Amino acid sequence: MTIPLWTQFDAAPLMLTLRVAGLATLVALALGTALGWVFSRTRLPGRGLLEALCMLPLVLPPTVLGYGILVLMGRRSVLGGWLREHFDYSIVFSWHGAVVASALVALPLVLKGASSAFAQVDRQLEAAARTLGQSPWSSFLRVTLPLAWPGILAGTLLAFARAMGEFGASLMVAGSIPGQTQTASMAIYDAVQAGRDDVALALALVVSAVSVAILVLSNRYLQRPMP
Repeated sequence: MTIPLWTQFDAAPLMLTLRVAGLATLVALALGTALGWVFSRTRLPGRGLLEALCMLPLVLPPTVLGYGILVLMGRRSVLGGWLREHFDYSIVFSWHGAVVASALVALPLVLKGASSAFAQVDRQLEAAARTLGQSPWSSFLRVTLPLAWPGILAGTLLAFARAMGEFGASLMVAGSIPGQTQTASMAIYDAVQAGRDDVALALALVVSAVSVAILVLSNRYLQRPMP
């Protein structure tokens, strides 16, 4: 008797993936929006080098990125040792480590979208808002950010899709512990290694469907003309 494919689907890795990707995207959105404004509107010394460093996770091998996180935040690092000593906390073998890794790989996508969107905003509109008595912060919230938001949102959706598919760096930092740190990509890999192709296929189909939906939404915002 053939077992229906849907009965092989385990929702736990997908739920963890959505949680990790959601938190990672929020972190990437906050940092990427702020850095995107800085890179598009200021002449910060060393801006080119800083922007290149922020974009580095996009091209680095995942294992290199994961190793870098371990060096900076692992148990033997200064920060990791301090967290372990004072709070008995470590991101190693924790789903929080997967959030850090996913946020780093998602950041370049938000950053590029935000930087491009801010650069396209008509500065005359911002100047007009200031002549009407708006403070720089109020002008940013009421004029600049709403006009740039479609581009930022498109980059954010791509970042979420990228965070959902993160594997290598997360595996090095968080491991693949079922029910604790095993995200969808890790569960698929483990299922294939164990010869459970039906489980891997069921999970891969669901993840692919979610990713396609996100990409369709992102393309709609990318194709939307600036106000």
